[in-house]
Amino acid sequence: MKYKDLVDKIFEKGKEKFEDMETYIENTKEIEIQVFKGEIDRYNISETEGLSLKGINDGKIGYSYTEKVDESSMDMLVEEAYENGKYIDALEKEIIFSGSDEYKELEGFKQSLKETPLEDKIEFVKSLEKEAFDLDSRIVAVSYCAYYEIENSKYLFNTKGLNLENNMSLAYSYIMVVAKEGEETKTGLSYRIAKDFTDFDYKKMAKEAVEEALSYLGAKSIKSNEYPVILKNTVFADIISSFKSIFYAENVQKGLSLLKDKVGEQIAITDFTLVDDPFAEDGFMVSTFDDEGTATKYKKIIDKGILNTCLYNWKSALKDGVESTGNGYRDSYKSPISTSTSNLYIEKGDKSLEEILKTMKSGLLITDVQGLHSGLDPVSGDYSLSAHGYEIEKGEIKRPVNQITIAGNIFETLMDIEEIGNDLKVSLNGVGSPSVKIKKLAVSGE
Repeated sequence: MKYKDLVDKIFEKGKEKFEDMETYIENTKEIEIQVFKGEIDRYNISETEGLSLKGINDGKIGYSYTEKVDESSMDMLVEEAYENGKYIDALEKEIIFSGSDEYKELEGFKQSLKETPLEDKIEFVKSLEKEAFDLDSRIVAVSYCAYYEIENSKYLFNTKGLNLENNMSLAYSYIMVVAKEGEETKTGLSYRIAKDFTDFDYKKMAKEAVEEALSYLGAKSIKSNEYPVILKNTVFADIISSFKSIFYAENVQKGLSLLKDKVGEQIAITDFTLVDDPFAEDGFMVSTFDDEGTATKYKKIIDKGILNTCLYNWKSALKDGVESTGNGYRDSYKSPISTSTSNLYIEKGDKSLEEILKTMKSGLLITDVQGLHSGLDPVSGDYSLSAHGYEIEKGEIKRPVNQITIAGNIFETLMDIEEIGNDLKVSLNGVGSPSVKIKKLAVSGE
């Protein structure tokens, strides 16, 4: 296996200072293509590589890392990890994991994506921008038109015999257009996430972005009140993503989540199931093991409304006397282990968005929200987000609506869901959701 000889030498070098050691190696290649007015505005191919060393000595764990993945870094890695460990006064126990009994076989890397010529990818982005301009004369600008491709490989070795490798690839593209009528301007967005280049259709993407921008022209606010609300799939995905930390055991333990002692209790309607699936074919984080070497597994965090489990890494698991759920992740090789989801999504229902709209006599369809970083509190569950979308009357879209704020509480919202759509879509943050109808939300407008 790649890197094995180097790792063996690091372990040999560190055996006098550490009882056990672990190396985590990450290699990421990225392609970025952006166009502006028919010309390539940004073209970048980059590769980053890094290695981190974790060592245990007398119950204390020390970390070090390097971007020079070769023998010249060995002395520095061992010495820095040893010195850093001296000053760690961790109250919680940490371990180097010896490995799971079984790891699922999985191929997250698509060779066809890599083999597609760069010229085809450049031509796709240019065609996407041109198509948007050609569709309607009211499209006066394309703010963003981009294609990104990522290949990621990670390798985990430790002195307990663990020897793991995972490879994945992914591409995504998005376009944002600006429509102008008189003095009014509105934007529209379309994106695709795919593992195969043939899934990118520039005509469909341009049409979606242009139609969205044009549909918002003439938008006005609405009277402040409580309204039945449909949250579009991408909107609810973004909201769930912003609250996903409430399911992390470390936050529950620290009192940063209201889910303490709630496992086994109903926290959502019975039709609601929230899944963490590391094997999802089109997922952002397809992996058979987490960044501590624990085998990942498909799990229902909420199963038919019942909180089934919190998400654990080994540090939080040992604190609760349970096993890790395989959710120990790090942001990069430079970062310590924290907790995260793999591919988080809400199981879809059986009604189309159009059918859900028909169930609404009057209310709102929210298609975009802003303020997710500042407008919500994961501890209390409260959220207040500026939004826009459409007013619904007798099951039909009546007019576009903007300059409003929607407010609620995520725990109340999960119990107030009346319909779950069949239009499951993964947002650009990697979380998937169908559209959902909420009994009522507070709306501030005129």
